[in-house]
Amino acid sequence: MDRFSILLFYLFKTFKWFSFLFIFCDVSFKIFTEMQQIQHPRLNLNRFDLVITPCHDYYPLTPEAQDQIPWFLRSWITPREPPDSNVVLTVGALHQADSAALRIAASLWHDELAPLLKPLLVVNIGGPTRNCQYGEDLAKQLTEMLRNVLWSCGSLRISFSRRTPEKVAKILMKEFSANPKVYIWDGRGSNPHMGHLAWADAFVITADSVSMLSEACSTGKPVYVVGAEQCTWKFAEFQKSLHERGVVRPFTGKEDISETWSYPPLNDSAEAASRVIEAAAKRGWITHA
Repeated sequence: MDRFSILLFYLFKTFKWFSFLFIFCDVSFKIFTEMQQIQHPRLNLNRFDLVITPCHDYYPLTPEAQDQIPWFLRSWITPREPPDSNVVLTVGALHQADSAALRIAASLWHDELAPLLKPLLVVNIGGPTRNCQYGEDLAKQLTEMLRNVLWSCGSLRISFSRRTPEKVAKILMKEFSANPKVYIWDGRGSNPHMGHLAWADAFVITADSVSMLSEACSTGKPVYVVGAEQCTWKFAEFQKSLHERGVVRPFTGKEDISETWSYPPLNDSAEAASRVIEAAAKRGWITHA
């Protein structure tokens, strides 16, 4: 689901504004896209009344980033100006995994996940990107680290994404597929992702996925990141912001998964929805919940 749809979903589910949602959807290409843009549009922001974009999209304006850009290319890199008052900055990506969605997921996945021995460690593996490259070396490193913490886990569940290279998946499957403590989702049947978010006690997530990290960091549960050192450009800035907020820690393989820690969960979707509602109300499109 794209980020525009996620925001629609959140507004619909949370505020039940049927007429507003109809207007929002029906005229989105004629009127409302002039008001709201999810992520930086790479255009003149004065064309929009509201732009919702992650903080790390503004990384190119930092001195560190400017030093990496040849002078003759700087005028081509966006954004070119600091965020104005019509820009809503989020920490991560917009997503559906709010408390209500997780309660529903907890109920739907209760029979499968509730009986598992605790603590339940969920490992989400994405795939290499241009600005976060990795391969078999990281897979082998992750395998070794998981082996080292397995003693402290009651259960371990591993999920791969559509971007996960086959060679990466095979390394982990070879190591853990026969272990009775470990379940590896093979892509068949219902995707347990939301159930994992609801029932996990801790997460290990590869650094390439802003979305998976944003979702896990909205739960308030321990989130460990592997491969952050592979990230470059604005994705390194995203990793830095998560660490500075205390919502993630690097995965070292020396952790005791039974030891928990907490932080103020990310709440980007709700905060973005609130700003959209405020902007729509100023136009007289919404007057009450």
